[in-house]
Amino acid sequence: MRWASTHPLGPTTAGFGKNRPVDEQALREMAEEHLRALAGPTATLREDQWSAIRALVLERRRALVVQRTGWGKSAVYFVATALLRDLGEGPTVIVSPLLALMRNQVEAAAAAGVHAATINSANQEEWASIEEEVAVGDVDVLLVSPERLNNPDFRDNVLPELTRNTGLVVVDEAHCISDWGHDFRPDYRRLRTLLTELPEGVPVLATTATANDRVVHDVSEQLGVTEDSASPNPPLVLRGSLDRESLRLGVVPLHSTRERLAWLADNLERLPGSGIIYTLTVSTAEEVADFLTDRGFTVSSYSGRTEANERAAAESALLNNEVKALVATSALGMGFDKPDLGFVLHLGAPASPIAYYQQIGRAGRGVERAEVVLLPGDEDRRIWDYFTSLTFPGEETVRAVLATLESADKPLSTAALEPHVELSRSRLEMVLKVLDVDGAVRRVKGGWTATGVAWSYESERYERIARQREVEQQSMLEYQRTAKCRMEFLRAELDDPHAAPCGRCDNCTGTRYSTEVSPDTSESARQRLERAGITLSPRKMWPNGMREVGIPVSGKIPPAEQHEPGRALGRLSDIGWGDKLRELLRADASDREAPEELVQACVRVLAEWNWKDRPAGVVAVGSSSRPTLVSGLAERIATIGRLRLLGHVAPDPSRAPRGSHNSARRLAGLWSRFSLPEELPLTDLDGPVLLVDDYTDTGWTLTVVARMLRKSGASGVLPLTLAST
Repeated sequence: MRWASTHPLGPTTAGFGKNRPVDEQALREMAEEHLRALAGPTATLREDQWSAIRALVLERRRALVVQRTGWGKSAVYFVATALLRDLGEGPTVIVSPLLALMRNQVEAAAAAGVHAATINSANQEEWASIEEEVAVGDVDVLLVSPERLNNPDFRDNVLPELTRNTGLVVVDEAHCISDWGHDFRPDYRRLRTLLTELPEGVPVLATTATANDRVVHDVSEQLGVTEDSASPNPPLVLRGSLDRESLRLGVVPLHSTRERLAWLADNLERLPGSGIIYTLTVSTAEEVADFLTDRGFTVSSYSGRTEANERAAAESALLNNEVKALVATSALGMGFDKPDLGFVLHLGAPASPIAYYQQIGRAGRGVERAEVVLLPGDEDRRIWDYFTSLTFPGEETVRAVLATLESADKPLSTAALEPHVELSRSRLEMVLKVLDVDGAVRRVKGGWTATGVAWSYESERYERIARQREVEQQSMLEYQRTAKCRMEFLRAELDDPHAAPCGRCDNCTGTRYSTEVSPDTSESARQRLERAGITLSPRKMWPNGMREVGIPVSGKIPPAEQHEPGRALGRLSDIGWGDKLRELLRADASDREAPEELVQACVRVLAEWNWKDRPAGVVAVGSSSRPTLVSGLAERIATIGRLRLLGHVAPDPSRAPRGSHNSARRLAGLWSRFSLPEELPLTDLDGPVLLVDDYTDTGWTLTVVARMLRKSGASGVLPLTLAST
């Protein structure tokens, strides 16, 4: 056993050891001492915390704890770990979903005298030494991500020994194991297999703050903690009230993005302390952070696009009140623990009350009052629909993945699979993980192989998930409109039997934020939203496996075949030009000339473009769906800029690419689709070509056409599009 008498409980634990009888009262006193080491000299265990610890340590049962954020779920598993280690048991394994959560848990464990270590994507250089510490018993708590459970080396060399010797298994944020979290972390479903392989008598704790009846039942089933279990040592399900007495909930209905942005700038300083401003998309988080910075606020953006070291620095800045707010996507979520967080504001509504409750639960843990404000937008439903479209694909597509692996004579990497299936890289990885969990494929060194195990597509399950998402989205819209207590509404959506009016929200008190915004801030917001131009970087590498599908390219794209950095007026996801561009480019929109407002905005982009050489001619990317829009825009740009209009690159309608695929499939569909006009005077030009298109998605259309123009004599190619996705 690692702990010596220098540990806070060293002298107290002398009478205990592995397999010795334990006096319950003495054990509780020890638990209280551990808690004080963790949470301070005045901390005492709640009765339900002790019930969970008692079930794990004394009775070696399985338990599901559903309690609000800030209740002290981590105290349960750290105190239980300390007691089990005092009793000579092996280390605790905590399956934890996010790096931010792991960092906080390691720090919290240290406060309790518990030696915790983590194996995750951000500390690969430490894996070998940590695994050695685990092997010799020097680690009390090992935190791993669910994905690590299927890393070949970890799964085959570390996990078997760890499973045999572990003293406690904790599944943190256990709602991820349920249907609604299915496409968030498929590897969570692997835990069911892990738990069946545990030796008899190893306690298991699952914890979450966000679960309605459906999620509780699903998690209980998958983790084997159903209350109707026939086990002689039945599991414990602890479920408490979800009220958060510090939170003041409110909704501010505003009619435009401009008003919401201006309201935010006018009211941010009035919100208490520091907090989080949640957005639905990465680009919105970045734009809002830039706008607020321009207005003199100390804020930072935080999203899945933020580098790991920048994330850690941003979290630290918020924890230390060095910023007024982080403008964040849901990447800043589970496990981020700042007790004095003064507010959570949403610019756009999450797609479900469960997700919303989880995010607002970051606020007010250690303060008497915290503000929770929702600024819903008209575009929210469109964004929900987009993310819904990225869920588990149809059976035919999944069968194609399986068939490709079954016909391969060696393991295939994800990149090698891409040319053969109609899936983006991220969705392909998700499919492989689900198939792996279901036993149909296996991850090995070098990639993936088919196992030959029969597999069935769970169409009823996916349809049920889709229906449930629709219900949750409608509930979120009802939350915005309700005249009843908002906290009661959220608690009822999470099936809290104690749901009752809170007496604190805007509906209960009749006190609401004003919807007025100052003219100065409104004008600043307008100018920000009308700022035009984003950079389009050239593709520099061909996708893997192109020769296998008959495309004679590989490796790096030669600089002489690339286009220069280009420009787009805006992103379809922008809060500025996005609305106008989405309306113009939606699938069912009629083909028409570009509105003058957009043309003039493109002219401004060109005027501010700091190019090395001014373009000498204009070429349009021919369009089968929007020929009037693209050719008309190219003609207007050529006229205004006094450039030669050279014509358009003609598309072959019979080779139109289908949908938005991964890079390899997209490139294969585009490779022979276009032809240049005869006698295109590229070598006579005194400068590069301005290449005009309606929008760019993957960037491969611009890459292919630019390569054709460069190989035909163009000295350079400068792409200009209305939109980027």
